[in-house]
Amino acid sequence: MNETSLHRYFIKMAYRGTRYHGWQIQPNAHTVQAEVNKAISTVLQEAVETTGAGRTDTGVHARFYIAHFDSAQKNLEKDEQFLFKLNNILPPDIAASGIYSVPHTAHARFDALSRTYKYVISTRKDPFLEEFAFHYYQKPDILQLNRACKILKGNRDFCSFSKLHSDVATYHCNIMEASWKEEGGKYIFTIKADRFLRNMVRAIVGTMMDIGLHKISLDDFRDIIEKKDRSAAGTSVPPQGLFLTRIDYPAHILPHG
Repeated sequence: MNETSLHRYFIKMAYRGTRYHGWQIQPNAHTVQAEVNKAISTVLQEAVETTGAGRTDTGVHARFYIAHFDSAQKNLEKDEQFLFKLNNILPPDIAASGIYSVPHTAHARFDALSRTYKYVISTRKDPFLEEFAFHYYQKPDILQLNRACKILKGNRDFCSFSKLHSDVATYHCNIMEASWKEEGGKYIFTIKADRFLRNMVRAIVGTMMDIGLHKISLDDFRDIIEKKDRSAAGTSVPPQGLFLTRIDYPAHILPHG
């Protein structure tokens, strides 16, 4: 079957990352992508391989995730039974909420304009947040955290917050938004950028905790960024507090947001 006879779709999903080794298929690992491929292939009765908007690490959650796939079947976006059948097959911790017909050149990863992550820290022990927040005993200085966010937005090279030995062409990222807020005993960090390096958000949050507890100064934070050395930054926080919450695309590809 040639490419012109195939139809491309974006599928919108959410998943709880606790049981998975991230999105991307890996040998001898339980991944979200493998479950999604299997479920869509079963519903459509054809071999389907999805391409995701990006990898998420082991244990990281996604409230909003996009993948694309090609199918011989037309007008899936109009098939009211498709999502119902798909969700009946997907495991309980993965849910599909939208299917969209897109141009055949549309790409879930490369056409994304920005991604938004949130990291949740709880300063109170809560058994219902165990899988969805990092329990941190001390309350950080939120004013200092937001001062650090201004420094973050003023920089472009984030090598100091990248997983070691990452195979990337550049460590440059354009951070569009970065802020902390306190909400009911939780401290929530929101960051939006055109791209993210592996482990970047968790490394930033871990370093910012040192700022919030006055273990390091804002000048120290500037120096850490300028050193472009992962060993200069703080320890990465655990994965369970991290959520991918939004991916933006050009309106002609995905106007729904």
